[in-house]
Amino acid sequence: MAADGRSWGPLVGAVDQGTSSTRFLIFASNSAELLTYHQTEIHSVLPKEGWVEQDPMEILASVYECIEKAVANTRDLGIDVNDIKAIGITNQRETTVVWDKHTGEPLHNAIVWLDLRTAETVNRLIDSTPRKNKEHLKPLCGLPLATYFSAVKLRWLLDNSEKVALAVREGRAMFGTVDSWLLWNLTGGVKGGVHVTDVTNASRTMLLNIHTQQWDANLCKFFSLPMTILPEIRSSSEIYGYMVQGALKGLPISGCLGDQSAALVGQCCFTRGSAKNTYGTGCFLLYNTGTEPIPSEHGLLTTIAYKLGKDKPTFYALEGSVAIAGECVKWLRDNLGIIQKSSDIEALAATVTDTAGTHFVPAFSGLFAPYWESDARGIICGLTQFSTKAHIARAALEAVCFQTCEILEAMNKDSRIPLESLQVDGGMTQNNLLMQLQADLLGIQVVRPAMPETTALGVAMAAGAAEGVGVWSLDPADLTSITTDTFTPALSQDERDSRYGKWKYAVQKAMKWEGHTHKEPDSKPTD
Repeated sequence: MAADGRSWGPLVGAVDQGTSSTRFLIFASNSAELLTYHQTEIHSVLPKEGWVEQDPMEILASVYECIEKAVANTRDLGIDVNDIKAIGITNQRETTVVWDKHTGEPLHNAIVWLDLRTAETVNRLIDSTPRKNKEHLKPLCGLPLATYFSAVKLRWLLDNSEKVALAVREGRAMFGTVDSWLLWNLTGGVKGGVHVTDVTNASRTMLLNIHTQQWDANLCKFFSLPMTILPEIRSSSEIYGYMVQGALKGLPISGCLGDQSAALVGQCCFTRGSAKNTYGTGCFLLYNTGTEPIPSEHGLLTTIAYKLGKDKPTFYALEGSVAIAGECVKWLRDNLGIIQKSSDIEALAATVTDTAGTHFVPAFSGLFAPYWESDARGIICGLTQFSTKAHIARAALEAVCFQTCEILEAMNKDSRIPLESLQVDGGMTQNNLLMQLQADLLGIQVVRPAMPETTALGVAMAAGAAEGVGVWSLDPADLTSITTDTFTPALSQDERDSRYGKWKYAVQKAMKWEGHTHKEPDSKPTD
């Protein structure tokens, strides 16, 4: 019961471990209301151009810190900590961790999903396929051969880190995405921690057969990876183990979802044809395709959306993944100094009415969906003496929107049922100008929930609904209605088509940069 006498009923905590920060949030299961949270920044290490690493121990420490400080907040609010009944974990996907099961020490920094060091590994693997086809494995795992996914990162570690290779040979190594690393540590680590993952995270490794929902021997053989280092695959909603230390010691950890699947659940996209787009470090559009995996013919991924219980059906999704969204704004802040803080971009971009012909293609990590071109690089083009930092800022926001347009175009072709509106979430959605630009450039309404923390909410729902916890009903009749803001397009179709065409032209200019060699002309021009 709170200090004001109000009873919140059962509460559920959610670890939201993202690329740029870690948070622990506490929700009331009866109302889906966010009561309190704590957040801390996560630092990335950039050893070389295109390389992105994070310290697994820092990630783990940040989770403990956020839990302790959020629980302290509940005491200040007069909320009984004993009302917290379960914890869920949602995480940045694909990011790869390998650690020693005897010491608990990481054997290498985590290789982050954005990292490009595996480009040569990917090219070598593509060349090993019968038709040199990057989509060779898609019928089994739903994913193309690309730097994005965990299997190629793990293969790189075995090829380039003797410490990792030796531990694998000696049977000491454990592999996992961030969820597995956290679950193993929070449930005991070297003293009996559980080595598990859920189907949504497993589906991002390239090692899961999306039809059987199990690790696939043929996929592991293709990458020459031992199956013995892989975690056990579980559903997204069940009790995996119990917290062994801290303020929530003894509490069950009963929900696990990759961050984009968690947002899909948090937006209550439980029916075939429902979709959401999350705007964070990257941008991720998921379209629920029901209980059958749908192959994409237009550059999208076939992935597992969720499996909310051991005996519950598995739902699948088509996904469009954009590598750089909020990261583009961060680059303008940290590398160019155009803005002092990320939230400043809205006011700066609003000082001009258009980009004055400027286009910004932020292909810092190549281009993800629908192109899957790792050799693309970022460009700013269409500049004139009239161009200002405000035009570049507005072009950055439009880049996020145009990339979403490309994904939605591919998704409409694959599903053959065009979306009539787009549900959105994520930190960037607080930017009203961005949301209006998105509606204008898509030509459909953009619907934003008043409570933006849908990723954490989704895994809290999964944790609270788990068998043995049972404090959160996922019955549609029991789900709380969501208050929303709606942005309506105010651009003509002709103008929309013209601007989209120019964007497509700019994207082509960003292609084939890496590895391109400029040749001098045979003869020099005369004076």
